[in-house]
Amino acid sequence: MKISDNPPPYGSNEGSGTTIEIPPLPRGVNLTQVYVAFLLYMFNCTKTFFETNTPNGIAIWNRLKNDMVIILCTPNGWDAAQQGFMKRAAQQAGMVSSEDDADLRIEFVTEGEASVHYALARTHSQTWLRKGAMFAVTDAGGSTVDSTLYECKEMTPKLILEEAGGVFVDRAAQVMLKEKLKESRFGDDASIHDMVEIFEKKTKRLFNGTQDSNVIDFGGRRDNDRAHNIIQGKITLTRNEVGSTFDDVTMRTVNSCLKLLRGRKIQHLLLVGGFGESPYLRSRLKETFTSKGTEVVTVEEPSKKAAAEGATIWFTKQLVVARASRYTIGIDVCPPYDANNRDHVLRRSLIYNDADGRQRIPGEFEVWINKDFKMDQNFRKEYDCRNHYSTRPTTLQRFSVEVLAWEGEVATKWTNDGSGARLPRMRRLCIVQGDLSPLLPYLTQQNGVNGSRYWCVEYKVLITFGGTKLKARLQWTEGGRTREGPIQVVPDSLA
Repeated sequence: MKISDNPPPYGSNEGSGTTIEIPPLPRGVNLTQVYVAFLLYMFNCTKTFFETNTPNGIAIWNRLKNDMVIILCTPNGWDAAQQGFMKRAAQQAGMVSSEDDADLRIEFVTEGEASVHYALARTHSQTWLRKGAMFAVTDAGGSTVDSTLYECKEMTPKLILEEAGGVFVDRAAQVMLKEKLKESRFGDDASIHDMVEIFEKKTKRLFNGTQDSNVIDFGGRRDNDRAHNIIQGKITLTRNEVGSTFDDVTMRTVNSCLKLLRGRKIQHLLLVGGFGESPYLRSRLKETFTSKGTEVVTVEEPSKKAAAEGATIWFTKQLVVARASRYTIGIDVCPPYDANNRDHVLRRSLIYNDADGRQRIPGEFEVWINKDFKMDQNFRKEYDCRNHYSTRPTTLQRFSVEVLAWEGEVATKWTNDGSGARLPRMRRLCIVQGDLSPLLPYLTQQNGVNGSRYWCVEYKVLITFGGTKLKARLQWTEGGRTREGPIQVVPDSLA
């Protein structure tokens, strides 16, 4: 599922050099249906477990169900496109009531970051973790291997996502067994399926590369084919045969780590994830990295649920720490034209006459929040805004403000170039909306320059930080009373 939802190169094996194929979905079934069914199943299981294992669980669930935060843990390579897909699937599954509700209550964390929090909670991190320490985390899961680099205090992920994982060992075993038993009566799909199932549950988990023979107990006493090492329902595989099923995945995992660590002095490599418990994978990683001065650290407890538990740890920690803005955030404003301002002169072709009688230049970037600015739970800022009209507005029902994000490294004063085209690294972050229709009766005509008369709508944009999200809403004064519009989540804005 995760691989199918990912865009290339993460979502296919094209050009990856692997011989393992990703099976297509059944005919008539699309990916949205799969995710909706899966999320609904998981959500219902959670609900049932909570209600049956918590005193007064049904009443508590019903009281909090519309306020609960849902944390979805996703592969490191996923971005806003996949997150949007997941939000829509969650809405169709009934986990949230609307798109706005999804923005407010669904949180995303990468499997890599969640696994870091799990590993730090489940290892003796106090013996090696210190300020300034660089360490890598390899999350060897069922379908992907994420290798991520972190620095203590100043976390800086550098992702390499390889299309590898425990499920591909199972697929390689299936290919190996089909080839081995192609002349045997036990080479049918049903027998191979039974063998692979036992291989996954036992052989793969115990194999460490030292066993000369490995037995898969798949059948009964009458199942014999000595020519293919099958005696009384048990097939014996050599060390090389079992090892061959690990070769492709192990090579990719090791290469993922080597690429990440290249040119860096990393003292510790944390290994988590279900496939990370494989003795063979652990021994190969230790064999490769111990000689390079990097210690492979494993968790003391089974880590198949590392991402799920780590995501919970991640969220609770976010509630008590400051977060930094990922971009420089602001809006496009139109200052009065200044003939002595070089930037204005370069943009004089964009001059327009405003309703207040002034000549103005569009496209100045009014910064609200600078990149890397840290916000704590008490962060709250108000920004005054004004819109001018030459005639009295008849409706303000769908009033909106476009909030922009500047992704460039060097600060900019403008949202556009001299021709009026938006700068490549300037993009829309969100639209803050509100119904300002109740303001209409309170609007008065004002005096502009050169005898002009105009109408002015005054309002504020309120930016707050709560939980793990940056939020915005419109605020205005209506007959002496302060009113506010609906909360809008500012997406993908925090590091």
